[in-house]
Amino acid sequence: MKKIILTGDRPTGNLHIGHYVGSIANRLKLQNEGDFDKFYIMIADTQALTDNANKVDKVKNNIVQVALDYLAAGIDPKKVNIFIQSQVPELAEIMMYFMNLVTVSRVNRNPTVKEELKQRDFSNSIPVGFMCYPISQAADILAFNANCIPVGDDQLPMIEQAREIAKSFNNTYGKEILVYPEALLSNNKACVRLVGTDGKIKMSKSAGNCIYLKDEPEEIKQKIMNAYTDPNHIKVSDPGKVEGNVVFTYLDVFCKEEHFARFLPEYKNLDELKAHYKKGGLGDVKIKLFLNEIMQEFLRPIRERRKELEKNIDEIYKMLFENSKKASEVAHGTLEKMKDAMGINYHKFLS
Repeated sequence: MKKIILTGDRPTGNLHIGHYVGSIANRLKLQNEGDFDKFYIMIADTQALTDNANKVDKVKNNIVQVALDYLAAGIDPKKVNIFIQSQVPELAEIMMYFMNLVTVSRVNRNPTVKEELKQRDFSNSIPVGFMCYPISQAADILAFNANCIPVGDDQLPMIEQAREIAKSFNNTYGKEILVYPEALLSNNKACVRLVGTDGKIKMSKSAGNCIYLKDEPEEIKQKIMNAYTDPNHIKVSDPGKVEGNVVFTYLDVFCKEEHFARFLPEYKNLDELKAHYKKGGLGDVKIKLFLNEIMQEFLRPIRERRKELEKNIDEIYKMLFENSKKASEVAHGTLEKMKDAMGINYHKFLS
């Protein structure tokens, strides 16, 4: 069977280091391994509008920003089809047919939806579109015959529901039209849900606790110097905790042994640094300055590539629209097969 990968992001803001470690790094790995027949990354603007219907300009303006972040981070448009969800109209029609195969109670049982609703606090004003976004995701996946979906643990219920919908469609209409997608979990569990700089919740655009891929050096340093550490580590001599300490969480993800030789030569490795912090005698400022050097080195090339790409925005839009057209052709093929199976491809009755 062909290996077809599909993943994506909602364009509600620029991408941050949480996106990088949670998804982009894995996408780069998959891209560079080349073990796939097709690779799609969808900028999910239609899905973003389910809870941003009155903020259309915000979503629209962030489409190209997300594309710039992808390209600056190393996603290669020659290997990966980066497309815009709303520019593939077949997805909406496929979703409509799927909605007839899913009950309201089944959508309400989806734990991912429950968690998302809790985070957004819609109260009694839940948009119908938002409630149906698991069905929308199923349409996105199944339209492209995608069978390899890179996700975090929190998205597993969405893949399960997409499989249920595919099975329901195939059984209802008596043909094996739709493939059954499989989740691809990252091997790096520590990186899947990167905590925000405030140490309270995962890094989130809405929480304002992000270090963005496009951040300037001063912004990066300021955010790191204000990052949450151990509140009981008041004096340098006090013993400190590394668990729940944002600075050490980020060091776990981004620090390499060679960084010590360049930026903190009095320590050999991270274990030695942690041991000193736990014992006492190591201040927060020192470890924050160390982390700042590492993050500056990591983000500098991404930021510089992004600035070069920004000089020719028209080419970015051209790439997105050309890719969306190609994606639409694939989705159209799936839709035609579905309508054949359903017996509603009426135009064929005339031939």
